[in-house]
Amino acid sequence: MLLNLNIIDLAVVKSLDLDLEKGMSVLTGETGAGKSILLTALGLALGDRADSGYVRPDCKRAEINLEFDLADAPQAQQWLKDNELDADQQCLIRRIVNHDGRSKAYINSRPVTLQALQELSEKLVEIHGQHAHLTLLNADEQRRLLDAYAKNQPLLDSVNTCYREWHQASKELAGLIKSSVDQTEREELLRYQLEELQQLDLANFSYAELSEEHGRLANLGQILSTGQAQVDILYENDRQSVNQMLNHCLAELSHIAQFAPELNEICTMLSEAQIQVEEASLQLRRFLESQEADPQRLEALENQIGIIQSLSRKHHVTPDELPELVGKLEQELDGLAHSSERIEALTASVAQLLAQYQQLAAQLSGQRKLGGKKLQQKISAMIKELGMPQGEFLVDIGALDSSTPKLNGKDKIEFLVSANPGLPAKPLAKVASGGELSRISLAIQVTTSSDKTTPTMIFDEVDSGIGGGIAEIVGQKLRSLSHNRQVMCVTHLPQVAAQAHHHLYVEKNNRSDMTSSNVRLLETEERVEEIARMLGGVNITANTLAHAKEMLFQSNSGI
Repeated sequence: MLLNLNIIDLAVVKSLDLDLEKGMSVLTGETGAGKSILLTALGLALGDRADSGYVRPDCKRAEINLEFDLADAPQAQQWLKDNELDADQQCLIRRIVNHDGRSKAYINSRPVTLQALQELSEKLVEIHGQHAHLTLLNADEQRRLLDAYAKNQPLLDSVNTCYREWHQASKELAGLIKSSVDQTEREELLRYQLEELQQLDLANFSYAELSEEHGRLANLGQILSTGQAQVDILYENDRQSVNQMLNHCLAELSHIAQFAPELNEICTMLSEAQIQVEEASLQLRRFLESQEADPQRLEALENQIGIIQSLSRKHHVTPDELPELVGKLEQELDGLAHSSERIEALTASVAQLLAQYQQLAAQLSGQRKLGGKKLQQKISAMIKELGMPQGEFLVDIGALDSSTPKLNGKDKIEFLVSANPGLPAKPLAKVASGGELSRISLAIQVTTSSDKTTPTMIFDEVDSGIGGGIAEIVGQKLRSLSHNRQVMCVTHLPQVAAQAHHHLYVEKNNRSDMTSSNVRLLETEERVEEIARMLGGVNITANTLAHAKEMLFQSNSGI
């Protein structure tokens, strides 16, 4: 359950540290006092989207901290353990919203994603908003409520897994059948393209080597003429070769080295250079002598390179990518050759998955019908208690028009209500009275919540549109939910507030330049005064106070 709520610089709340207890707690206060900001804080801490508008003016950031005791939340304990975030049955959630709208989330002091925070929050807190009756009009929400009440989730997961597998297999099968119409033409084209590519001897293919060989043969004349000219310059020119000039320099320096021994090292270097020039000249001469013109080979290379470049342009790849292209074409051709086998296998798989889906969906329909009967009986009984004595609630479960498998099964689920005897049941969306819809919505929420394991439940003005004796019954129903869990309720009804074990009061402070809100736990006499205010408005009389005290006494809240 939720032990502590701590808020810093969130909207109208400058600082709040609130300890919470087991049982039922109500939250009351004047309109505009800031009750909604507490629910906003809880929502943010539990994973709602954040923006900069939540940060109190002139503050850098807002911060919300929640502390939970996990003794009554085994699913949350297991989730924390699975995600390596557990800490001795304790759970600390922290959410920070910066002034630029960015936010950070932490579980037990370790940073987590918003998705992870939302996954854990579902196992800790369930919030029923004041517009729940509008959400209830949605067909998917009605199905979800029925499945949750009937504990259908494991079977529903199996149905949806089977549906997805069937859908994927059917999609692949349809694609193969469609492509098989043009399969023959595609096979012929692939075989032609492969034959065309395989003439290049791709097993020993190297476009870079071919280009290098072609470049040498195409420029052999220039290689020979330039090379021979350099041989002459280096060694073979009788008048002025590099070798002769080095020889002359060496002779002159060797003569004067007898007078300047420091020159001996230079002479050694020149002698080595002369040897290197001679060796380079010999190697260059041997290279030139080995070169032979080969017009036929040059022509063959030009033809081969022309084919390579033409095929590269044709298939929109580089020359070096042609071997890879062959592999892809061979793979596609092999796939087409075996497509008939794949079609046969997929046809059998689709039929098997369809049969499996029909079986699972039929089981799900059966469980829904059983759960629907129990649910409609409980809700019918409750709406009678809530001031609709002739009201009947029905869970209508029919088959979808299409025989094609659908996600979430093959049932069309609709909640129907008959407010008066003799009148046909109508969908919730066509219930005329807003008050009736609020009562029906509350009955559904209380009924479907009674078997849940969520340790903390929050009801935000779900009793709107209800008053008088019915409001007292609503309070009793909410109190009954708190027997084995923590219930928090924001309300404007004194009949509901009187049923609570704990009473929290929200008050606005206008004493400073900036408005702020605070929350405090009311003691016995303060509770009497607050309920009297809710009963009597501006002028609170002795009779009003007596009535408030009597209400608290009757609710066995300790007075």
